[in-house]
Amino acid sequence: RSMVHQDGDFHRTVHIWVVRRKVDGGLEVLLQKRSKDKDAYPGCYDVSSAGHVQAGDDFACSAIRELQEELGITAREEDLRFIGFHEGYVENNFWGRSFKDWEISAVYLYEKTVEEDQLTLQESEVEGVVFMDYEKALKGIRERTFLNSIYPKEFLMIREAMKPSFCAEGVWVKEIIAGL
Repeated sequence: RSMVHQDGDFHRTVHIWVVRRKVDGGLEVLLQKRSKDKDAYPGCYDVSSAGHVQAGDDFACSAIRELQEELGITAREEDLRFIGFHEGYVENNFWGRSFKDWEISAVYLYEKTVEEDQLTLQESEVEGVVFMDYEKALKGIRERTFLNSIYPKEFLMIREAMKPSFCAEGVWVKEIIAGL
């Protein structure tokens, strides 16, 4: 992992967003606050759960592993909703070292009931978690009013996926109908 980020090598990751509907129909997303000791983006808010795909693993297997390791959520493949891929690249410096992250992420939603106080956080990775109103979080990401390492375009994928007309394959129902 450290060599990949030192050299900026293209690599596979998984991003799992834990989401829930509010009573008023709005959306909340679980944000992870990264440990202050992390090698990159310490103390920043981030994806609910994320990680590198290990050699020999596929995206779904990696997503299930990361949810368990970081948040203590035991999930099955059918509990995850794949909403698409996101390619991201960023360069930064942390702890006096260059950090280059060029990744293709399989992005999933986890929509089962989750209570913050019932999670078992991986202390070396996660300092805390908070459910945040989606629109408030989006505004904060766009305006840079809270420390985060979230790709804005990926965050918008959540909103699109939570629209009633979104299919699991990431295709709009109205586009399918229009094509008939």
